[in-house]
Amino acid sequence: MKKVYLFSSLLIISFLLFDCTSGKKALEQGDYYEAVIKAVNRLRQKPDHKKSKETLRAGYPLAMRTLEQDIQNTLSGNGRYKYKTVLQKYNLVNNMYEEIRRSPGALKVIPSPKNYYNELPKIQDMAAEESYREGMSALAKNTREDAKQAYYNFMDVQSFVAGYKDVENRIEEALFQATLKVVVEQIPVPTRYNLSARFFQDKIEEYLHTHYKSNLFIRFYNPQEAERENLPYVDQYLRLQFDDFTVGETHIFKNTETFSKDSVKVGTAKLEDGTSVDVFNTVKAKMTTWKKEVISKGLFSMRVYDANSNAVLIHNKFNGEFVWVSQWGSYNGDERALTDNQIKICNNEEVIPPPPQDLFIEFTRPIYDQLVSSVNSYYKRF
Repeated sequence: MKKVYLFSSLLIISFLLFDCTSGKKALEQGDYYEAVIKAVNRLRQKPDHKKSKETLRAGYPLAMRTLEQDIQNTLSGNGRYKYKTVLQKYNLVNNMYEEIRRSPGALKVIPSPKNYYNELPKIQDMAAEESYREGMSALAKNTREDAKQAYYNFMDVQSFVAGYKDVENRIEEALFQATLKVVVEQIPVPTRYNLSARFFQDKIEEYLHTHYKSNLFIRFYNPQEAERENLPYVDQYLRLQFDDFTVGETHIFKNTETFSKDSVKVGTAKLEDGTSVDVFNTVKAKMTTWKKEVISKGLFSMRVYDANSNAVLIHNKFNGEFVWVSQWGSYNGDERALTDNQIKICNNEEVIPPPPQDLFIEFTRPIYDQLVSSVNSYYKRF
């Protein structure tokens, strides 16, 4: 019975899968374009697939009728982006044309699919002019949000007709106006510590300049870049600095314990009859361990200031810590009373800690991760 049930289930799943890939379900739901694409793809794999042929035969005329009616309705209306909409519909018709041409099984069902390639140049020009006009109108409003819209409009223009008018310059202009300009000020570590934060600061700068991808409309400048590019204005200052840190705080802990283990063979003894037996007893060892901890930690601040009012917009603090550990020891007595790990510790020797500069780099690693997360979270809203 279980085998019959499993076989029946597989048949049902297979039927549903074939029904789905043939596009029949999309056809029944009125998504004629999707029905055509699915049926064509199925016929490309299996040219004689009956359900796909039926779906394509019924779906293609409906898809064409729906798309052409949408085109006529859009052209007769007064929508702001009507030519862009018409262009999208043309592209759907042309995509069906190309998909059917690449499927011998589909061509047998629809031998003469229709295309709108001849109409494309004219409608592309009209869509480009339409989006260009909307972009210029948005740009003239002189706000960041309108500049973002202008940028997307001009990018549409470029996709419709590459190099249309001065669209490449307009894209740059809109992007510049839409971009929040943030100057990053990394406060140096005081020289009295004889440490360099250059590695840490370079890593932050590399992230902000190269790897930050959360928001297209944010750009970070260091002070030198802002001066070199002669920025007409700055929106925000991102100030990063260590509020406090400690490197190489050393603690040494000493511990002495006595360990014992029962039923350990300590030798053999001869009985009166001349036979030998093992002798078991409790063994002991006195172990002294030393543990050296070198703690390096710091507190780091991220402040964002409004460039016009100098108001603090956000102030986050991040902690970082790195603890370097060395452990060694010695013992007196029977080592069999000790565990393998205890013996390993006793075989260790005291190790010299890494130099302070290396310890500084280590405790900044968790600070860097927190800072990146905070920057991403804060600037997503812009």
